[in-house]
Amino acid sequence: MGFVLGFALLVLVLILFTMVRVVKQGFVYTIERLGKYTLAAQPGLHFLVPFVDRVGHKVNMMEQVLDIPGQEIITADNAMVGVDAVVFFQVLDAGKAAYEVANLYGAIMALTTTNLRTVMGSMDLDETLSKRDEINARLLVVVDEATGPWGIKITRVEIKDIRPPLDISEAMARQMKAERVKRAEILEAEGDRASRILRSEGEKQAAILTAEGKREAAYRDAEARERGAEAEAKATRMVSEAIAQSGNAAINYFIAQEYTKAVGKFADSPNAKTILFPIEATQLIGSLGGIGELLGEAFKPASGEVTARMAPPAPGTSTRPPRAAVPRSRDS
Repeated sequence: MGFVLGFALLVLVLILFTMVRVVKQGFVYTIERLGKYTLAAQPGLHFLVPFVDRVGHKVNMMEQVLDIPGQEIITADNAMVGVDAVVFFQVLDAGKAAYEVANLYGAIMALTTTNLRTVMGSMDLDETLSKRDEINARLLVVVDEATGPWGIKITRVEIKDIRPPLDISEAMARQMKAERVKRAEILEAEGDRASRILRSEGEKQAAILTAEGKREAAYRDAEARERGAEAEAKATRMVSEAIAQSGNAAINYFIAQEYTKAVGKFADSPNAKTILFPIEATQLIGSLGGIGELLGEAFKPASGEVTARMAPPAPGTSTRPPRAAVPRSRDS
């Protein structure tokens, strides 16, 4: 009796175990009744009919990442390149993902690989290296459209790596180096050209400013000479008027003034310690007497007041002092 009760209790526990199912968050269980899909159990607690209902597939509803292994692809210009890719997808319909395709991950991988060969095989090597965004976009559209009946959504398709052959990589490195050298030479030439242009502009401006300075200096020099000539002409006119008014007295005054200046310059000579004059001192005194006479006439009062003058020489006598006798040689 006890054995029967124990057996019945064990059967009851097994029945309860098969009746209760807890679905974890992020998953959906497909429930099959007598082998037919009837329900997609959402996360939570569910009760099944014992020995009639069972869990068919546990479908992951979170976004998943599928790594596409490396592929050798021939481009349109017959270059062999190795390509790695990755696919991001998410199951939207658990029933279709479980029963519309036998191996979901294998199907996505195969479909992505074939379309990757198709898309990249229609491009040149340069395009495959420079147009990754375009390749990703084309693959996303094609693969997402093909996997739509499977109840999944392809969110992204990314090219991880493109490996050209070694000889092509070396040629590309040499090309890149040559291009960079070319750019450097162009920039250097442009800099030298700009420097020469700026230097020429500076020399041009300097020449213009120098010419303008010379022109201004010549103009001012000519103006100074003109004013000097005007002053000299004015002085000459005044002298002429003075001579016309005073006669020989004015002439004697000016001659004596210039003579006195010339004699004074002998004393300013830094090389002469002893000065020998080829004239007698009386000649200079006579000249100074003529100057005094002229000054006396200039300051003579209008009332007739008598001012001391130097006595003029007697008629028939010369104001020039006598010359010293020069001894003659015996031979003469």
